[in-house]
Amino acid sequence: MSDDERGLLVWLDRGTRVLNEVATDGRGLRAMPFSEWVGLDYRLDETVWQGPGVLKFMPPGEAHSVWWFRDDAGTFSGWYVNLEAPVLRWDDGAVAGVDMVDQDLDIVVAPDRTWRWKDEDEFAERLAFPDHYWVPDADAVWAEGKRVVERIEAGEFPFDGTWTDFAPDPAWTPGVPLPGWDRPVLERL
Repeated sequence: MSDDERGLLVWLDRGTRVLNEVATDGRGLRAMPFSEWVGLDYRLDETVWQGPGVLKFMPPGEAHSVWWFRDDAGTFSGWYVNLEAPVLRWDDGAVAGVDMVDQDLDIVVAPDRTWRWKDEDEFAERLAFPDHYWVPDADAVWAEGKRVVERIEAGEFPFDGTWTDFAPDPAWTPGVPLPGWDRPVLERL
């Protein structure tokens, strides 16, 4: 969609195939206590995005992404701040992608910019397993969230109304993962 100095902007349409890590028995991370998850083997499972389309913005070098949610009629219904490790972008020529590692703590933002934390309980539960949890610094995650909250409250980009009226090109069709998407990260560097 857009890729400039502000960051990468992508559209995830209803019906797009997405990949999620699940236990080999098919259960997702949220279907069990983290203490059970850490003892299981995992695989990537291809599913279909069922919700309304989502516009996702990944600013370079920042430890979050911002999502613009819409209702079924396509009307902007709020932002979602996904706290995550800075994305790793890769491009092999024929195949390119973005790898991200979710840090579980999130912020839900209404159109009037009122906000609330989301998933604090999951974040705290997982921090109790430092040998298995992928978040090395909880304080850094909270600090990133608080930094974004300052932008939200100030109405700064991207919480200034930018892209709230976005409408995807009706000719676009949901994409599919291309061959090569699953190469280990080290092979991409």
